[in-house]
Formats: sequence, C-alpha cells, structure tokens
Amino acid sequence: MKREPDLAILQAVPDTGLEQLFLHARKVHAFKPVPVADETIRALFHDLLRWGPTAFNAPPAHYVFVRSAEAKARLRPALTGSNTAQTLAAGVTVIVAHDTKFYEHQPDPFDGHDGRSIFKNHEEAARAMAFRNTSLQGAYLVLAARALGLDAGPQSGFDAALVDKAFFPDGRYRANFLVNLGVADRAGSFARGPRLAFDDLAEIV
Repeated sequence: MKREPDLAILQAVPDTGLEQLFLHARKVHAFKPVPVADETIRALFHDLLRWGPTAFNAPPAHYVFVRSAEAKARLRPALTGSNTAQTLAAGVTVIVAHDTKFYEHQPDPFDGHDGRSIFKNHEEAARAMAFRNTSLQGAYLVLAARALGLDAGPQSGFDAALVDKAFFPDGRYRANFLVNLGVADRAGSFARGPRLAFDDLAEIV
C-alpha cells in the first residue's frame, strides 16, 4: 500500500522535472503518427490527473480520448484551420468536457458541506463551478501528460457545438477544449513565443 505523503517533508521538484513540465516544455503544433497506449492513458488519469484539487473534491470533468480512425473522423468536421492536421496526426486527442450533472457523482460531504444539494438546487452555481473546475482539470491533464513523457497541444480553435453533437448528443456533457497528446514532430514546431514579465501580470500585496 502506498504511504500517504508527509506534507512536512515535501521538497522542490528537481530541475530536470521543472524543465520537463515547464521550462523546456512547449505547446506542440505538429505530431508524429505515434499511438498512445491504453496503459499510458490509464496511468495519466489514475496515477496523476485525478488527484488534482477541485472545489468540494467534485469531479466535473469528463474526458473522451479520441484515438481510433473512426473517432477522429467524427471529430474532424469540428476542427478549423491548421488545427485539423495536427489533431489528426496526434496519437490521441482528449476532449475535455464538463458534466452538467457532476454533482450526481459528488463524494460524501466534504468538510461539513453537502455539495450534492448545493449544486443540484442552484443551476447557475453548478454551471460556473463545472466550467471553472473542468478548466483546472484540463491544466492538470497537460502537466500529467508531460510528466509521463508526452507532448501536449491544447487548443480551443474548434466548433464546440459540433463536438457536442458528435460525441454528447444527449446534452449532458459540454466540450470545453481539446488537448492533443503524443510525440512532437519538431520539424513542424514553432519557436517559443515571448512571455510577459512578473510586473506586467502580477503583484504582491
């Protein structure tokens, strides 16, 4: 059995880990047609992604790992511009969607708060919470993929309504964004774009 981590002894990730997750990592725009195995997909979710914190420990995200040629064909009409080629080439494309009824899978009362009744009876609060936390879970997905040695290319350049129609016809799930995962084709990659400095975006008060 795995021992629960002792928060008092957590240490900074070594430089090699920081490089893989952030410093050398890039959003990928071109992929080699290398498949991503079931074992990797399950490890990405089970070992890493699902442990990222969300409000009330709720599970609002729903993931569809689009890998087969048939599934990619269903996704293709929703893709736009240069996103089409990179998505079709990627080993797997993840549709990160939010579950409009996520509270049905809500864990038992968390810190004295019954999330089920809170969100079941407040539609607007449930909608905002689901979208916000699904976006957060999508970021965990990118980092988990990088941690396992995969390249990632998140994108929002697609027709969400067409994705919903093709993959979620009953209306329960709503697509948020896509994440292409696999092995980067460095020949088709762009130079890393600039980033704004701390003082441009942040402040300490």
